[in-house]
This record gives sequence, C-alpha cells and structure tokens, in this order.
Amino acid sequence: MKKKFNYLLAFSILLFSSFLFAQKEKSQNANIGTNVSKPKGYPVVPFKDTLFYVYNKVGSFSAENRAKAITEKIKSLYENDLFEADSLKTITSDISVDIVYKGDLILMSVLNADAASENKSAEEIAIRNLNAIKKAVIYQNENYSQLPKRLGYTALLIFIIGLVLYLVSKVFNWIKLYILKNSDRYFKGIKYNTINLIAANKQQFLIMRLFGFIKVIALIFIVYLSLPVLFSIFPATEVYTTTLLRWILTPAKLAVMGFVGFLPSLVTILVIIIIFRFSVKVIKFFFEEIKKENIKIDGFYSDWAMPTFNIIRFLMFAFMLVIIFPYLPGSDSDIFKGVSVFVGILFSLGSSNAIANMVAGLVITYMRPFKIGDFIKIGDVSGEVIEKTALVTRIRTPKFEDITIPNATVLSSTSTNYSANTKQSTNGLLIHTTVTIGYDVPWKDIHKALIDAALKTELAEKTPPPFVLQTSLDDFYVSYQINVYTKEPTKQPRIYSSLHQNIQDSFNAAGIEIMSPHYNSLRDGNATTIPANYLNPDYEAPSFEVKNKG
Repeated sequence: MKKKFNYLLAFSILLFSSFLFAQKEKSQNANIGTNVSKPKGYPVVPFKDTLFYVYNKVGSFSAENRAKAITEKIKSLYENDLFEADSLKTITSDISVDIVYKGDLILMSVLNADAASENKSAEEIAIRNLNAIKKAVIYQNENYSQLPKRLGYTALLIFIIGLVLYLVSKVFNWIKLYILKNSDRYFKGIKYNTINLIAANKQQFLIMRLFGFIKVIALIFIVYLSLPVLFSIFPATEVYTTTLLRWILTPAKLAVMGFVGFLPSLVTILVIIIIFRFSVKVIKFFFEEIKKENIKIDGFYSDWAMPTFNIIRFLMFAFMLVIIFPYLPGSDSDIFKGVSVFVGILFSLGSSNAIANMVAGLVITYMRPFKIGDFIKIGDVSGEVIEKTALVTRIRTPKFEDITIPNATVLSSTSTNYSANTKQSTNGLLIHTTVTIGYDVPWKDIHKALIDAALKTELAEKTPPPFVLQTSLDDFYVSYQINVYTKEPTKQPRIYSSLHQNIQDSFNAAGIEIMSPHYNSLRDGNATTIPANYLNPDYEAPSFEVKNKG
C-alpha cells in the first residue's frame, strides 16, 4: 500500500512539473511572437505631446510618412478658425476604420494590421485616436487661438496697403504737378517736317489723361497683389490665393514665353527694316541731287524727283511689309487672315474715287501743266495754284477764294496756264481786250488811241510795244483788239481794269465815241456821248435841221 502511494506521489509531481514547463514555454513563445510581430512606432505630434503611434505602412506609404501626414492634417484642424469638434467622426469600411472631419477630410485610417500591432480592435483604436485628436485641438484652440493674431495681421496688412496706396498716390500727384508747372518745357506739340500733327495744349491733355489712367492701373495692381496675402492669413480663404496669382501669372507667363519665342522673328524683322531704311536713304539722296540739278538726266525734270522718290518709297515699304508679314505673330491664323481680307474689301470699295484722284494726281505731276504759284484757269475757275496734293489741287482766286478741285476733274478738264512763259520768255503774257467803233472813225485814230491807253496801263510792259488787231468787220462797227504784254499774270484783273479805264480816257480825249455793242440814234439834234469835261466849254448840241425840197 505504501509503495502504491509513492508511485502516485511521483506521478503527480511529474504532471505538475510538466504543466509548469508547458506554461513557461507558452509564455516565452508568446513574448517572442509579440516582439517579432510588433514593428517600430512613429509618434503623431501635432503640438507638444504625442497623441498616438503609427506602426504599419500602407503600400508604398511608410509608417513614418503616415505619421507626418496625420500630423499635418491635425494641424490644419487647429488652423481652421471655424473648427467644430462634433464634426469628427469614425466611418467603418471593408478594410479600415476612418477618422474623418465633416465627411470629406480623412485624417487617418486604422487598418487591421494596426489593430494587430496593438492587440486591439480597429474600432477601439479609431475611437481612442479620435478622442485624443479632439481633445488636443480643443485644448489648443482654448489656450492658443490664432484668430486674434490673424485679425491683427489683417488689420496691420490693411494699414500697410492703405499707406502704400496713399504714398503712391502722393508720388503720382507730385509728378503731375511738376509736369504741369513745366508744361512749356515738356509740351511743344508733335510735328512731322512742317506738319503740326498735335498742338501743345492737345498733347498736354492727352498726356495727362494717360498719366491718370496709369495711376489708376497702378493703384488697382497694388490692391490686387495684396489680396493673395490677405487671403493667405485665413485657412478658409487660402485657396483663393493660388487662383488670384494664377490669373496674373498665367497670362504673364504666356506673354513672356510668347515674346521669347518671337525673338528670332523680331531680330529678322529688325534686320529687314534696317536694310530697307538704309536703301531708302540712299535713294532719297540720289533724287535730292536730281532736284538740286547736281545730277541731270535727259528727259527727266528736276520737279519730278521728289514725286518719283515718294512712289519708289511707297513701293519699297509695301514690298517690305510683304516680306515681314510671315514673321508677324498670328499671321497664319484664320482670324488674322479674315481681318486682312475684310480691311482689303473695305479699302477697295470705299476708296475708288480716292484712287482715281491719286492716279490723276500722279499723271498731272508728270504732265507738268502747272506749278505752285502759277496763275491758271481750269474750267470756269481762274486763280493762283497754292497747293498740289495726291488727291486735290487748290486754287486761290483774285477774290481770295480758295477753291478745291479733285485731280480727276483737273485731268479731264482743259487747263490754261498764264504763268508758264512769263519767267522764261522775255516778252511775258499777252493780254487783250476788244472795242467796237463805227465805220465813220478813221482806223488810224483808233489805233493811236488804243496804243496810248495801253502804254499808260499799270503793270503793262513798254517793250515789246503794244499793238492793235482789227479782228472783224461787222454790219455796224469794226472790232479792234488791243494787245499788251505783262509779266504779272496773277494781277490780270487789276491790269484789265486799268486798261479799260485808259481806253475810255484816250477815246474821250480823241473825240471818239465807243459804240459798243451798237445802238441807233438820230445824230441831228442829239448831243455827243463824250463826257462834258472832254468837250470845249462853248460846246452846244446841234439843233434839228429840216429841209424842204420843192
């Protein structure tokens, strides 16, 4: 019996030892498994204290990067001045439990691997982390709220912007006042050769308007550039910062890149312009020498030089534009081509008369029918030529009336030039007038009276002497034409008036009645038509004589 009890005691001790060894081995295996499966944790520290750790990676997103991303998102909640703690919630999906803010911002996702690393369920870890995040953000907002600081920054920035605007406006006003005080120095008008394109007062008005426009644009630009800085102070409006900057930077970038791309074409255009301008200067020098008659070409008159040069210059510039056109930006676009065709159609439809006058002006130039200063007659208009342009000819009559005649009308009308031979011919212009005298007066007396009148005429030449032509023998009178030379064709009305006065005086002094055109009278008993101051003091009108034949 005793031996049986000993066996039983030994067996019990053996079983208890085996149980203890098994428990120790199980504990060791559990500790070894835990040390192997739990990786290194990375803390999430958005503020001063660590909220929790992140142990596992997600795809190529390491645990360290996950911790940093979660930290930044928690900081964004603190920076949001309108943070709502109740908007933090957990949402369970098939593979994770997400902590979200207002349903769209996912702060973090708790995966099954995260739960296994901490020997807890994913829901427990998500709730724990959510509470930690909520508590930390609320604590920071209560103790370190940035709203007063941001409001202070906003007020300071608005003050600085206002100060800058005030100073810039003051600078513009000072510059404007300085320019106006020295207006006589800076505004002298714009002239091209002898043509006054813009008067001084008009130039000052335009410059001041442009200056005011630049001032407004500068102030608006300063305000616009300040808006992104203002918007960046508050997280809710920070998104507009990029939008505002993009509105400016995108067009500016396109403009800069377009200009950089246009640089090779611009250099080509500049080279072409320089070559053509140099060529035009050489050609101009050649034609100026022809105008000065330093160079003479048979059959090419000196007054043709500048019109010909203008034609050549126009053709050269037109050819230059044709060459430059492909290098212009947008020249191959459909819009550019459409606008070019539209302008060409408008020009061709609306300028037919203008082109006709220009062609007529060109033909008149090479016909050389008159020059500036010549006294001419075109149609019923007589006067001095004061201007010749590509489109019209202007004539000033003896009554100082300026008459504009289109060149097409000048070309289609007969023109008489009274000044053409006065400078070259030694005789001058021959002017004439006609009187009719009855057959009862000897023609020699009439010739003498007419020549005496011509010699007394103002601005008439004595050499060659005047002469008389009998132009017709009519039924009741003879037509006598007095011809006299003058070298003052522009003063013909004055010369004719003086000649007519002298003819009256000479005929009255010679006792010759001017029967122009003619009239019938009973001479017996009628007084003569000669003025009384030319008659003898004892002159009496003849009485009627009646003869009776028996």
